[in-house]
Amino acid sequence: MYLMDEEILNHYLKFSTFTNPGCYKKFLQNLPDNVKELGDLISHQIIHRVTLKDGNKNFNEDLRYGDMNKFPWYRLRCDDDILPNAISMIAELLRLDSRGFKEDRKVEDKIVVTCRYVAILIASILKSKGIPCRVRSGFVPYFSETSGDHWINQYWDKKRKIWVTIDADGFFDFLNFDQYDISEERFDWAAEVWLGLRNNKLNPEKFVIAGGENGLKAAIRAMMHDFHCLMNNEILYLQQPMYIFNKFEKLTEKDFKEIDELAKLMLKPDKNFKELIKIWNTKKKFRILNGPLIGDDDHF
Repeated sequence: MYLMDEEILNHYLKFSTFTNPGCYKKFLQNLPDNVKELGDLISHQIIHRVTLKDGNKNFNEDLRYGDMNKFPWYRLRCDDDILPNAISMIAELLRLDSRGFKEDRKVEDKIVVTCRYVAILIASILKSKGIPCRVRSGFVPYFSETSGDHWINQYWDKKRKIWVTIDADGFFDFLNFDQYDISEERFDWAAEVWLGLRNNKLNPEKFVIAGGENGLKAAIRAMMHDFHCLMNNEILYLQQPMYIFNKFEKLTEKDFKEIDELAKLMLKPDKNFKELIKIWNTKKKFRILNGPLIGDDDHF
């Protein structure tokens, strides 16, 4: 087993713009220490946009997320656009219900967010408690026949001396494994998917993102999301490096090989931590981002 470097653990104790709890750090410290209890509590505070859209059927047939008919008609159907970071989610939850994070929170007092946002909130809480935690972006094969884009967490278990992979995006008791201790082979990691597709070892139609793109187009987005997550910069879904953003068809084999090398390092992010940090600090093309409100013309 690889002996974890204190530098790495300290890195994942740091807050980012997205995980920073601000004035709510003490509040988060008082939430449950048990990760499963914490994850279940968070699942009582949120509704996934798909759950809201489906109403009281499919994953919510037993109303485990509440009666969707009671969700206010005037509320946004997804709060991702207005609650991009932990501090905004916490503030909004407390505005809606000043009692705090409660299991009996009413449907009308929940926020509607997707997996990235849940992962950021979990990371903020665990970091506040002094537990190294990181957000990961990849693909999830355990919800459907395809493997859709998904964001999860890994936290450092100091007793077991391992990273524990968890998925706190809902109540997943229907799975045949523990969502709060997921073995690595059950998740499709971005780097593995990228390299598998590049080597023609994986079916490109299996790996799909919410916008409908699949194959390498989907994998390159997850790759860059995951690289930024490993560097404590949990960027938004629609943010990508400028040279990639809406330019996939213009990428060359040289560009792909450069990403291949990054992916190989990301297969073992702790072992290759120093090399990844070096790339982060020197390879500007991976860090200069475009997004819905930032285009090529905004860069020098």
